[in-house]
Amino acid sequence: MRTLILLRHGESEWNSQNRFTGWIDVGLTARGEQQARHSGRLLRQARLLPDEVHTSVLTRAARTATLALRAAGRPQVPVTATWRLNERHYGALQGREKSAVLREFGQERFRRWRRSYDAAPPPAAPGTAQDVTGDARYAGLPRDALPRGESLADVTARLLPYWHDAVVPGLRAGRTVLIVAHSNSLRALVAHLDRLGPEELLDLDIPTAMPLCYDLDETMAPLVRGGRYLDPRAAAAAAAEVAAEGLRSPGPTR
Repeated sequence: MRTLILLRHGESEWNSQNRFTGWIDVGLTARGEQQARHSGRLLRQARLLPDEVHTSVLTRAARTATLALRAAGRPQVPVTATWRLNERHYGALQGREKSAVLREFGQERFRRWRRSYDAAPPPAAPGTAQDVTGDARYAGLPRDALPRGESLADVTARLLPYWHDAVVPGLRAGRTVLIVAHSNSLRALVAHLDRLGPEELLDLDIPTAMPLCYDLDETMAPLVRGGRYLDPRAAAAAAAEVAAEGLRSPGPTR
């Protein structure tokens, strides 16, 4: 059996404030750390114990992986971090509160920026807080590889080479592989696995800290389209919360 587990990081500081985060590096809230541990307990209860783990280079994903592995009883499992699993770069929207963006630009553009395949947000201006070209984590990358704003198509283009070169070999070898990443990097991967069309993508929401398990055949196609959440009822409720982001006012930081 080729088993792939996808896990979006727990609630981050900017998730709790309803902000676009993208490549800005923020930590988990206390609630997010609890969610990460709970996801690890779900893996242990389901006897889905990872043999290898891949994360983005962003703290919220790496911390979630660490806490989940400890809770699953697998702290020794090797973890590989790559920028190719980073969240979508939300350009000039990064740091902005979502409901304010919705009011300024309207429902149609807001939804396209968040959920469509080919729409990119306004680019980050050079030298601003949204510009990551000076971040030491990306010093070894060519300047043209660093985005100032991405569509989901752009995320897919940078993610799939890593999927084929670094993740698929472990799956082919029979290892259980855990990917801990972000809403849009996981949406891109789910769209690839499930062959989702543009309209289906609009309604795809990845809940925080809810393990999604795929059993794959020899061609890396899912045996069950859409996979299965280990806690489907809680995952459905959490996905509905994600879909409503921007339509609510931000609450207090938790």
